[in-house]
Amino acid sequence: MTPAAGADAALIEGVLAGDRRALAKAITLVESSRRDQQDRGQTLIEALLPHTGRSLRIGVSGVPGVGKSTFIESLGLHIIGQGHRLAVLAVDPTSSLSGGAILGDKTRMQGLARAPAAFIRPSPAGACPGGVAARTREAMLLCEAAGFDVVIVETMGVGQAETAVARMTDLLVLLQLPLAGDGLQALKKGILELADLIIINKADLAPAAAAAARQTLEDALTILRPASPHWQPPVLMLSARDGGAVAAVWSQIERYRELQCRGGEFERRRRSQALDWMWHLIEERLRADFRAHPAVGALLPDLTRAVSSGTLSPTLAATRLLTLAQASRSPAAAPPGAAVGAPDPDGPRCDP
Repeated sequence: MTPAAGADAALIEGVLAGDRRALAKAITLVESSRRDQQDRGQTLIEALLPHTGRSLRIGVSGVPGVGKSTFIESLGLHIIGQGHRLAVLAVDPTSSLSGGAILGDKTRMQGLARAPAAFIRPSPAGACPGGVAARTREAMLLCEAAGFDVVIVETMGVGQAETAVARMTDLLVLLQLPLAGDGLQALKKGILELADLIIINKADLAPAAAAAARQTLEDALTILRPASPHWQPPVLMLSARDGGAVAAVWSQIERYRELQCRGGEFERRRRSQALDWMWHLIEERLRADFRAHPAVGALLPDLTRAVSSGTLSPTLAATRLLTLAQASRSPAAAPPGAAVGAPDPDGPRCDP
């Protein structure tokens, strides 16, 4: 592991002390697209890794307009009222035209943003598919090192294929609207079979429709295979401003954690996620190295024009580029002791 330089050593100390500014700077480093700052961010992750893994990681997903931010604020205020420290990582969509993102989730969580025991960090999704940002996993570890024992990841709400968040959290909460479609539409939602808790939000606006949607979802769940053998996802109806209903949601989350820990599923899920993260990083680095390859870069413009004009098939172009990259690659062993973001050697914690 590369020792941290003076400024980064102070940043590490600040994160461990729970300093919000230090935590925000650390997340900015790991989210940077610059290689030098990415290397510094990886050094921070390596140094802070022994202090991670102790939080409960909750994913919250749902279509745009379902009320994710309002729900998270209500649940978050209840969570910190129970004595926990909460970090919220909110992912905003990035414009495919301008490349910009609004990052306005804090404006919908003003009460939670003012709470001393809460930290809210909006991040752009960029080109990362699946509703999360490219460095959401790293940001989650940094929040854990800063002492936040509950971390909520709010996805940007891309729809049926938004499943990446399930591969990095302990529990996935799926929010649905009362008028969310028929039974067939429910079955088509790939994220439904990964959800651990399903909530029909804004149920107070259309109680009859909410009750019908609940029945539809419960029927759909009998056909789908549960994500965990120790848990059958419940379907709850909720108005996010109903304090009693929000408390019931937190009670279900605590019950889920207890059962998962007792059955050993909690640890197995964390280990599987660590391996998934490793392969994600490998694939990401291979893509970056491929694009930076000099021979590929020299031939890419001609092949791009040929594919665009229809004189060359995408399959043949890809094969030529990959063959070129492989032929000129020299085998190199990874340096001894190189770290790839391994999980906490002591494993995840089940105790609150």
